[in-house]
Amino acid sequence: MRADLEREARRLRGGMVDELVDEGLPLDPGWRAAFEAVPRHVFLPWLFEQLDNGSWKLITDSDPEWLRSVYRNRVAVTQLDGDESRRESALAGPVHGTPTCSSSEPAIMAIMLAALDVCTGNSVLEIGAGTGYNAALMCHRLGEHRVTTVDVDPANAARAAEHLAACGFHPTCIAADGARGYPVNAPYDRVLGTCSVSTIPLAWLEQTAPGGHIVTTLNRQLGAGLVKLTPDGERRATGRVLAEDGRFMPLRAHRGPKASDLVDRLRGAQARQRPTDLSATRLLRPAERFEFFAGLSLPHVMAWSGAHGETWLAHPDGSWARYSHHSVRQGGPRQLWSIAEGAHEEWLALERPPRERFGLTVSPAGQEFWLDRPDSPHRWPLD
Repeated sequence: MRADLEREARRLRGGMVDELVDEGLPLDPGWRAAFEAVPRHVFLPWLFEQLDNGSWKLITDSDPEWLRSVYRNRVAVTQLDGDESRRESALAGPVHGTPTCSSSEPAIMAIMLAALDVCTGNSVLEIGAGTGYNAALMCHRLGEHRVTTVDVDPANAARAAEHLAACGFHPTCIAADGARGYPVNAPYDRVLGTCSVSTIPLAWLEQTAPGGHIVTTLNRQLGAGLVKLTPDGERRATGRVLAEDGRFMPLRAHRGPKASDLVDRLRGAQARQRPTDLSATRLLRPAERFEFFAGLSLPHVMAWSGAHGETWLAHPDGSWARYSHHSVRQGGPRQLWSIAEGAHEEWLALERPPRERFGLTVSPAGQEFWLDRPDSPHRWPLD
């Protein structure tokens, strides 16, 4: 029976890798060999799948659909609300909750691993061990003694270490606050943040060898995505926003309020309605070029979509905008939709720059985006 499972897992794993290659993802021979060799199912003895009503169904290794679910090219949620007991509750039926741990979509894993641009002998610090699957891929490529992975959740870290050991890998795998890095094994040639951050922790710069790379994602509902930075050894780093989009659960220290909670507090607010030529789709859809640029002018702004085509923008300072059918109402300290309209005009004047034209500079003095080059007159603070 076990041999049958492993044979089917190899077949499905091969199909997953073929799908990644067919999509044109940057799998060099080393990373392709890692994806083909490392058994993802060992790291996912259970996962949650979201149902149409928003609840989560638990799938375990005793379910007929488990193995196929594991080897689909999509994120696999493994924890809700940071609460291990939610899994026990889900054995009795679907539950509601917010994902707090997952195995990332293999496609985005491939993109981020390629962006690391590793060389033989490189050491890597991973922030966000999760299930341990990503660390296993790096162990296969670089060797277990070159990999350090940390997770703020002790249960996640312990489970990741168990999964890694089951595959024959024994990297440094511990419970620690990823915002502080892990100085014990520093310096690292590469730092990989598999959780999103509102600002780049300076500890990551300090623990990366000069000329090394940091790859992570930004914790922004508007204008999120991947960034790659190169520290200079003087607590300063410069890099680029990558063309590929990527959205991850935030580093727990960088979590903000829920958009739905902000909207609930603002729902009774009233303001005069006016027409607008800026659609919610153009503003909020990640596939739209403007979405990243909009986020530069609307930091910390959350979006929430309700019934009947209604879309809200909300900020913790009480600013809000409610869009519906080409009209908008807005109130609070700042006029959020007007700011978005102004940003759209600026974006058009700058000839509609895509996200990959933007860079990022990080130092103790501050963190800011710039257009095209570090000395650009067009600059925006990250936070």
